[in-house]
Amino acid sequence: MSTALPEFVVRAEGLVKKFKDFRAVDGLDLTIERGMIYGFLGPNGSGKTTAMRMLTGLLTPTEGTVEVLGLSVPRDAETLKYKIGYMTQTFSLYGDLTVRENLRFMATIYGLTGKRRKQRIGEVLERYELTDLQDRFAGKMSGGQRQRLALATAVLHEPPLLFLDEPTSAVDPESRRHFWEQLFDLVEGGTSIVVTTHFMDEAERCHRIAIMESGQKRADGSPKELMAAMGANVVEIEGPNLRDIRRKLLGAEGIVAAAQLGARLRVLVTDDIPDPESYLKAKPETAGASLIERVRPNLEDVFVTSTGEGRQ
Repeated sequence: MSTALPEFVVRAEGLVKKFKDFRAVDGLDLTIERGMIYGFLGPNGSGKTTAMRMLTGLLTPTEGTVEVLGLSVPRDAETLKYKIGYMTQTFSLYGDLTVRENLRFMATIYGLTGKRRKQRIGEVLERYELTDLQDRFAGKMSGGQRQRLALATAVLHEPPLLFLDEPTSAVDPESRRHFWEQLFDLVEGGTSIVVTTHFMDEAERCHRIAIMESGQKRADGSPKELMAAMGANVVEIEGPNLRDIRRKLLGAEGIVAAAQLGARLRVLVTDDIPDPESYLKAKPETAGASLIERVRPNLEDVFVTSTGEGRQ
């Protein structure tokens, strides 16, 4: 019997989760290919965590179908839990156990015993820089150290698919960068990863992302694809009275959004205007501007055009 992994590690169709009359996830269709980092990007309450909990078998969908690693969820959830790793939004290991004790306990849960357990614990202690911390109580560790321990336990049994729910929300920028390098090492080794985040820079690191809002998927694609298809050009303005310029531009024809970033005003102009720079230079609102130039879009621009004010 073949044990080869399917081409798609996740397939979901018409996924709905209702809590009484509230639809936390509303008609989600999802296809995630093997060997990538796939991100859910969205604010708190957008349905990211609820969707992930259904994909891992922790929540039963109200409607729709889910298949993960070729297994039907939630029917095969018990089998699935030994094939995936799951790192929760908040630290969920035992604070009154040491690093090594936590790893030994989780290894037992995953069915690792004897030489194999000892080998894997040694490997993750070294890989995630926990060897010198192995006798420290988990509750006494810093945020970055707890993050490394949580990731080490999630990959202890070498799952082909890893779910990470806002894994960097409580750590410093340096720890976040290091953490993402570790994720790419895992992908290079054959692991597929699904991650939720509300950080734009993290979402840009993903191979593919779904932008979530109010339980619905507003956009899906690689960051490059989404930037190319967002339907707007980005122009930045320098000059005096940027707050006044912003107020006057908002609501004007052809203006999707305007937001101040330091000493510049970042304006999204619909792409049916062929020369957005000349268009803005001709407006009386920008008469005092010292610089008006088109710039490269980023994922925050995509988010604005896909959600909220950009969709109205």
